Amino acid sequence: MRAAARTGGFGSGALSRAAALVHTLVTVQALLLLAASPGLAGLLLLGPDPSNTPLAALCLLPLGPAASAALYALHHRGRDLTDLHPARAFRRGWRLNARPALALWTPLLGWLTVIAVTLTHFPATGLPGWWAALLVLVGAGCLLWGAHALVLTSLFAFRARDTARLAAYFLLRHGRATLGAASLLVLVAASTALFTEALPALLAAPLLLSLLHSSRPVIAETQEDFTA
Repeated sequence: MRAAARTGGFGSGALSRAAALVHTLVTVQALLLLAASPGLAGLLLLGPDPSNTPLAALCLLPLGPAASAALYALHHRGRDLTDLHPARAFRRGWRLNARPALALWTPLLGWLTVIAVTLTHFPATGLPGWWAALLVLVGAGCLLWGAHALVLTSLFAFRARDTARLAAYFLLRHGRATLGAASLLVLVAASTALFTEALPALLAAPLLLSLLHSSRPVIAETQEDFTA
């Protein structure tokens, strides 16, 4: 009887939960890189010339569905070391969310590309200097909106326009969640500038898990008020 009780408790302790988390992160990270690999390989071939910005945006297209699948798998991760299926959850997330994620990710990348091209060729535009600051603020706002939209489209089956509206609504509704997303964006930008652009890709799974954690109020309110 005691032996059976000890066996039944296997996989439920703190060490087992930590091992389960590490296993899930490693698996999801590998699958995310695999799913986004066509675009990431293209990025490696592109030079740092500003004229390559539109091509870089095209290379980033597979990253949207891959990140959405990763968020789905992390949200539905098992806590029990004896019952882990992160690869299955990732595949299900990719199958469910690839098209909805692209419907939001594509226009976001397009708008950010316009902003980036304008800023890199700003002297040729003839615009006053404060326009550059305004464009940076607009780009940052778009990225924060995109973070909320990515979480929502990964976990809920809304229409794209409804997801876009909810993401905009939550920007100010849950300032702490938006601030959490902003801190992650700053971390990504700093690691890219100080080390290498590959570092955020190699740490994508922990970063997305942090995004999920900071988005808990957004997820809870969406479940309570906007789902049947």
